[in-house]
Amino acid sequence: MDGFFSNFFGSDGSLSHFLYTTFQITDLLDIIVVAFLIYEVMIWIRRTRGWILFKGIAIVLAVWIVAGALNLNMVVWVFERAFNVGILAIIIIFQPELRRALERLGTSNVFNNMIGFNSNKINEKTAVAMAESMSAMSKVKTGALIAVEQVVALGEYEQTGIPIDAEISSQLLINIFEKNTPLHDGAVIIRQNRVLAATCYLPLSDNTDISKEMGTRHRAALGLSEVSDAKVFIVSEETGAMSMAYEGKIYRNIDEDFIRKELLGNEETNKTRRDNLFQRLLKNAGRGKDKS
Repeated sequence: MDGFFSNFFGSDGSLSHFLYTTFQITDLLDIIVVAFLIYEVMIWIRRTRGWILFKGIAIVLAVWIVAGALNLNMVVWVFERAFNVGILAIIIIFQPELRRALERLGTSNVFNNMIGFNSNKINEKTAVAMAESMSAMSKVKTGALIAVEQVVALGEYEQTGIPIDAEISSQLLINIFEKNTPLHDGAVIIRQNRVLAATCYLPLSDNTDISKEMGTRHRAALGLSEVSDAKVFIVSEETGAMSMAYEGKIYRNIDEDFIRKELLGNEETNKTRRDNLFQRLLKNAGRGKDKS
């Protein structure tokens, strides 16, 4: 602990060592990156079921620190022995959340653009066909579940259904979900502007905060959005209302215009967000340079 403070205040206890240390632009960038990463990790944990566990771990660490300050040697000894297995226990407990975080990192648009790989882009014809078919099914209360694949491949769910590999049209989608037909039950998966498969089974979400008004289709759509970056569109058989599940969230009572914008405008929105992020980083870096 004494060595830690001496790095900042010097051997004579003054601030001279800290004040006269050369502060470069790379140091400012280092601080910004670390702060951004800590912020993103906190936001990620807050959005997962591990938030309660994280608060419990924070309380345990606080007790450990207080025990050290009060020289409670036995308590500190127990915590030190438990720390060795604690890291492994945390990895096991947070395994689902860690996996999703790494998947999201791998599907990041910034990363994909750096290596020249983009998600499956939806053309205008596909967007219009989907919007028209969902609107038509909504009017007659025909239940529908359509998953649009992006970066994360949905091959494991494709295998649970019946292969179709057909060009998308509103008539085809309406016919697939027509009641009492062989293909109406389950989900349709769309890849690269084609209907890949129908009657596919999707993973059900175990989120307890889902409204009781939502049925199995909504729970399946939400479940897939939690384990992939797919955009899943739903038509309720009970009410005819249209919804979309994306990144673990349900967007209810959407319309045709919303569907078209989500399918066509996603890349433009992400580009704007990336540009704004880089502009903020460069602006902050410029301020630090001027001060130095």
